[in-house]
Amino acid sequence: MSRYTGSSYKQARRTGFSLLENGKELARKPYGPGAHGADRKRRASTYGVQLKEKQKVRFMYGLNEKQFVKTYKEAGKMQGIHGENLLKLLESRLDNLVYRIGFASTRRAARQLVNHGHITVNGKKVDIPSYRCKPGDVITLKEQSQDHKAVKEALSKVLNRVEFVTFDDKKNTGTFVRLPERSELNPEINESLIVEYYNR
Repeated sequence: MSRYTGSSYKQARRTGFSLLENGKELARKPYGPGAHGADRKRRASTYGVQLKEKQKVRFMYGLNEKQFVKTYKEAGKMQGIHGENLLKLLESRLDNLVYRIGFASTRRAARQLVNHGHITVNGKKVDIPSYRCKPGDVITLKEQSQDHKAVKEALSKVLNRVEFVTFDDKKNTGTFVRLPERSELNPEINESLIVEYYNR
């Protein structure tokens, strides 16, 4: 299954959820895409509500269906609440942490940075966006990428970071301190609906 490369704004409008988590996509047109997007007010079925919730999270983290199902199954083997474990695994992806640290302004840009070999984890180059980081891992830019224009621009726009990552601006280094608490993640996500979707 190929990766979606279309407009993230269109995906956000389709799900009614800001994939960038800043509300920009829905500020001007807070309704579905297409000629009749503003007129569609059908009541969704239970299945439709569950599907929409799953798509919200999948689009937000930029996974295809096969990757998402694999992560969902891994979350089910962990101790704790299935839905929360899923979000914790998604937050542990390298591309997501590069975004959370502030090296990129979007998850798509973070994925590209990783793919192009600009990122190291504990001193070793990692170019796999889905690489699962562990608490304590140190994420930084390769020496040759320290002056990367896009990274400098992204870092200059960071206002605050989530508490499960830290950043040393002198060394240009981020650390994945711990797994996130549910309260630190997007409150608009109802992960229990995703579990219901796959258990139907």
